[in-house]
Amino acid sequence: MDKVVASAAEAVADIASGSTIAVGGFGLCGIPSVLIDALLEQGADNLEAVSNNCGVDEWGLGRLLMNHRLRRMVSSYVGENKEFARQYLHGELEVELTPQGTLAERMRAGGTGVPAFYTATGVGTQVAEGGLPWKYDDAGNVVVSSPAKEVRSFDTAEGPREFVLERAIVADFGLVRAWKGDRHGNLVFRQSARNFNPLAAMCGRVGIAEVEHLVEPGEIEPDDVHTPGVFVQRVVPLTAEQVADKRIEKRTVRPRPAEVEPVETAGAGNEGGVA
Repeated sequence: MDKVVASAAEAVADIASGSTIAVGGFGLCGIPSVLIDALLEQGADNLEAVSNNCGVDEWGLGRLLMNHRLRRMVSSYVGENKEFARQYLHGELEVELTPQGTLAERMRAGGTGVPAFYTATGVGTQVAEGGLPWKYDDAGNVVVSSPAKEVRSFDTAEGPREFVLERAIVADFGLVRAWKGDRHGNLVFRQSARNFNPLAAMCGRVGIAEVEHLVEPGEIEPDDVHTPGVFVQRVVPLTAEQVADKRIEKRTVRPRPAEVEPVETAGAGNEGGVA
């Protein structure tokens, strides 16, 4: 089945206001920026986004945030977005913070049909006991808090240990960016851009992938496939310009050291040469 669509706009045309979207990426690495921009232009609002973070101001999911298209965010790290903090603290955005590994497993479970699972992460904290502020009002009062979760004791190799029940995440749509993909929706992610992308594709009822390099079926070795086409319903090939448009979240490289002038020396074996 050829799953290639003509444009990102066509790919996101049926994402309705109020939908839940799972979005791949980590920081700005591997984010489906073209699909996010198309969704911004499409106009859907009141969205719930499930993603490790919310981009930065004016890029990635931060573009939807700045335009007040998000009503709720399920994520694990939000520290690089000042507008995110402002909306959360002023009651404009509901936020469910989830431990990073737990978030990844909740998305994976949703994609594999596992309704819930037990994990030791969060036991003895508000993650399990409830009471984490999910939403404030405009006066700074907590109006929605996280509920308490079921905690059970299981026998382990070290003896009885408590675990907290976490529920799977199933989104209406999964938006991802792949390095390579074929017309059947089989995807390959490059290096660290793999991050949350396979999980976002898995847990979305409709998986939408923007791909940097579109190839024909059979050109990707089966052992190289990170996300099988069964999880992907739409493929958007990117232009060279779209592929090149990648942002760096924080540039931390050191200045290039000054060039060192060669020193002329004279001596045995190096007559008039350069050291």
